Amino acid sequence: MQKGPVLGPLVLCGVCFSESNLTFLKEIGVRDSKKLSPKKRTQLAKLIKENCQSFEIVIVSAKEIDKRENDRITLNRLEELKMAEIINKLKPNIVYIDAADVNEERYGNSIKMLVQYKPIKIISKHRADDIYPIVSAASIIAKVKRDSIIDELKQNYGNIGSGYPSDKRTTDFLRQWVKKNKNVPYFVRTTWETTKKILNEEVGSKKITDYFE
Repeated sequence: MQKGPVLGPLVLCGVCFSESNLTFLKEIGVRDSKKLSPKKRTQLAKLIKENCQSFEIVIVSAKEIDKRENDRITLNRLEELKMAEIINKLKPNIVYIDAADVNEERYGNSIKMLVQYKPIKIISKHRADDIYPIVSAASIIAKVKRDSIIDELKQNYGNIGSGYPSDKRTTDFLRQWVKKNKNVPYFVRTTWETTKKILNEEVGSKKITDYFE
């Protein structure tokens, strides 16, 4: 299954707070980033960064996401590798993760195998960003960062929408670009069915590598 946006990078974040300071997150109104307005997310991201012990952001480009098919790894596995990279950098004692796998225990165990030190425990849960404020905090920073990247793209390429396949502005942008240029810009995920369908309809049969800008 191909989840997530067809345009733009995957942005992951980890954030560390001391246990004694975790109540701060609830006090400022941290919760699932999807339930907050863009303005509120931006305000909270600033407060989180200013008050956390440390944070780490990893940006996975569209080309790296596409490359995973050549490497024969799933999107979930790519997320595991990048999340482990963040955890190894921050080295928290207790790790809270939003499980991307349908089996949350399996996801937690996969992360554990990739972590290069021994945390006290790894807690892997579905909807963790709705349960644990610390996960919400990381999600907020990641969402604000991705939104800023999309905003920069809009300045250069016009209204590309949110980047999600369900957004007509996004699919209209992609279709018009392909019609005009017979390729896709660098920030498009070419392995997504949405992209393949538009390329096939507007250009016809070519090798997928011919469509890179």
